[in-house]
Amino acid sequence: MNRIKKITMRTGLAKACLLLFLFILAGIGLSHGQTIDILLKGGHVIDPANGIDKKMDVAIAGGKILRVAPAIPVRDANKVIDVSGMYVTPGLIDMHVHAFHGTDQGSYIADGWDALPPDGFTFRAGVTTVVDAGSAGWRNFRKFKEQTIDRSRTRVLAFLNIVGTGMYGRFEEQDVSDMNPVMVSYMIKRLFPDILVGVKSAHYWGPDFTQVDHAVEAGRLADVPVMVDLGEHDPPLSIEELFMNHLRPGDIWTHTYANAPWDREVPVDENGRVKPFVFEAQKRGIIFDVGHGGGAFHWKQAIPSVQQGFIADVISSDLHIGSMNSGMKDMANLLSKFLNMGLSLEDVIRRATLNPAKVIKRPELGTLSPGAEADVAVFRLHTGDYGFLDVRGTKMKGNKKLEAELTIRAGRIVWDLNGIGAPVWNEK
Repeated sequence: MNRIKKITMRTGLAKACLLLFLFILAGIGLSHGQTIDILLKGGHVIDPANGIDKKMDVAIAGGKILRVAPAIPVRDANKVIDVSGMYVTPGLIDMHVHAFHGTDQGSYIADGWDALPPDGFTFRAGVTTVVDAGSAGWRNFRKFKEQTIDRSRTRVLAFLNIVGTGMYGRFEEQDVSDMNPVMVSYMIKRLFPDILVGVKSAHYWGPDFTQVDHAVEAGRLADVPVMVDLGEHDPPLSIEELFMNHLRPGDIWTHTYANAPWDREVPVDENGRVKPFVFEAQKRGIIFDVGHGGGAFHWKQAIPSVQQGFIADVISSDLHIGSMNSGMKDMANLLSKFLNMGLSLEDVIRRATLNPAKVIKRPELGTLSPGAEADVAVFRLHTGDYGFLDVRGTKMKGNKKLEAELTIRAGRIVWDLNGIGAPVWNEK
């Protein structure tokens, strides 16, 4: 009898093991045959984070990137979008915007009219993440978060201004007593580490690097990079001293191609040559950010720089009221400028996806890696006779122009220029 029980137990155990094995196999089968919410079919994928620059399909499921591969079968896809002849990239990261939009009539950018609500200006240009460049300080960041960040479909991250009131006004930005590295670092590191990615120094009129040094100290305490807008000094401060003696590797100089030599030293000298120390600073690890804006991008600086191999690490818009309808327009137009200055499409996409993600220490962004949040942009590259403006209103001619056809944020279509992701009205 005991022998029969033992045999029965062994048989039952064998059956259980067999069933477990079959369940595992079934699970593997399900993972490969998982239902795809959106399948982008036939496009040319450019994903610098993964070294992809070729024709591939992109499958999205549950708000995440499921798979990037050639010829993904359509049988498991709920929606198939034909993107043949188009370029599929990670959603763009615009690392320099001003999004603390509000109605305080006394304010410049912090809760003021000059800043812009991001959703109206991002998706239509393929942008899914923006980084506000110091509009708020530690005193008013909570209002910025409640008013804009928490209400936006665009992912909004931010540099925290070293001045407690942020960019309320030029006079407030001179208040050295309100430049508190400890409070700034506390808010970044302890309160909002998921949102705050760095410290901002800007618009300081003082005769020295006091504001920059306070910002760098806050960045050191919080272990984040510092973005510096150095200008408005009379006489101009030395950018060589800034790069070599005040900033750390990984810190950022914005408005790289501005040309205002009366209050800001510029990279390209009066003979059209990039100053040698600029190349040394880039080798040292100083990050150069475009920060186009309404007054900080001049062909006189940009074209000689690019021709001589001094290319900004990050392409960003400096989006605000003063830039959106002038030379900058949007990120797609800005990337097109660099295409027409000789950069490859992979080069410009890298500077608006992988590079800014590295700078702000968010490697999960700017990528189409499986498991990453499905932030995707689809572009058409048009050829023709085009003109591109700098902030003076002078034109550079070009023959290439990017246009955002489709933008997906967290697996949902948020911009569809020509309805390529929509059914025909009378065929549904």
